[in-house]
Amino acid sequence: MKAIIAKLFVQDGKGAEFEKVALELAAQVRANEPGNKLYTLAKTADDQYYFLELYEDDAALAAHGQTDHMKAAGPGFAAVLSGRPELTFLDVVE
Repeated sequence: MKAIIAKLFVQDGKGAEFEKVALELAAQVRANEPGNKLYTLAKTADDQYYFLELYEDDAALAAHGQTDHMKAAGPGFAAVLSGRPELTFLDVVE
């Protein structure tokens, strides 16, 4: 399995708008990507946002980035993020 921790940099004052876009995307991922095992939004006490993601294999991870719902979310994220996400790729130890 493959895991990703994505640290997201949200513009000041755009948290609620970001959460709306992110939660809509998360629902689409869970509903439409059978190779995805976890896709959830989390945040720290000081409002630092992270996506926690888990995929069955490399193919499921690659497919995720090519989905229509991922592409459709792009403009929504562009309006609220202050930069590119910081991605950490991990191999799950089983």
